[in-house]
Amino acid sequence: MHLTCGVSLTEALTPADAFTALEAAAAALRAGLSGTSGTLGIALRLSHPLAAALVDDGRARTRLRAELDRHGLEVVTLSGGPDAEGGGAPPVQAETTQAGTESSGTPSAPIAPLPDWSEPARLQHTLALARILVDMLPDEEVRGAISTCGLGRREDWDEAHERDGARHLRRLSGGLADLAWRVGRAVRCGFRPEPGYVLDTPEQTVTALTKVDKDRLGVCLDLTRVALDWPAPLDGIDRLTDAGLSVITVRITDPAVAWQPLLRHLLAADTARTEYIEIDTAGPGAADLTYVLEQLTSLGLVPEHEPCTAP
Repeated sequence: MHLTCGVSLTEALTPADAFTALEAAAAALRAGLSGTSGTLGIALRLSHPLAAALVDDGRARTRLRAELDRHGLEVVTLSGGPDAEGGGAPPVQAETTQAGTESSGTPSAPIAPLPDWSEPARLQHTLALARILVDMLPDEEVRGAISTCGLGRREDWDEAHERDGARHLRRLSGGLADLAWRVGRAVRCGFRPEPGYVLDTPEQTVTALTKVDKDRLGVCLDLTRVALDWPAPLDGIDRLTDAGLSVITVRITDPAVAWQPLLRHLLAADTARTEYIEIDTAGPGAADLTYVLEQLTSLGLVPEHEPCTAP
């Protein structure tokens, strides 16, 4: 099991931007941990322009991995930024100069958020994240995880969207299988239930993901949302796992919400029902990182750079 701190590079649109942003993010993370030395596990969030640039540039991926090593950071999970998570956030701006314009002197156009899983762009972006991740994994790791939105907004999800989405999920599974065969490292993808999305309640999530490849595809749970939005959170988690869905990743996005009973429930089985725990350092929990780590320790998880063993 891995404990990771979320590090966002969503404002970086090019590899050069990412290298600069990573330096600042690493310094801020260590400051939040009272200057902790040694290697830290992180979960990177990338804008989709940055992911597209990295997947097409092997040297840039090699440089990013070198920068991670230089800052003592290890990556085992990857996800898209708000621009890639189905909307709700303002579009990010294209790369600009200090004057706020492109090199031609004209204002930059906004970059539209990625579409939902009914469109091939979503599939391409997610496979790009997987390809990037296998090059970022520590040498001893043989698998990692990526996360994505809950398919699409329910109000837009008609029969045509459902048909196209199912086709793209099959291609995602095939693409992840092919990647594992070629590089010898497996990547699984978790879909995040959210209010208003096709994946929302436990029942809706199970129904929507009934026919997916459950060896490679599962769910990513925001424990804050589960605690606040699901009427019976523990039963909801059981509903997912009883249906054969893996809880690949869990996120702690607000330490003020009672996430501890949910995580304890996931870890209480003979075999822990989640593999990656991400602390969102960009959200309300950023100022309480030490507190969250103390709480995780009380649950039997050791916040070290090595993978943790659940009780």
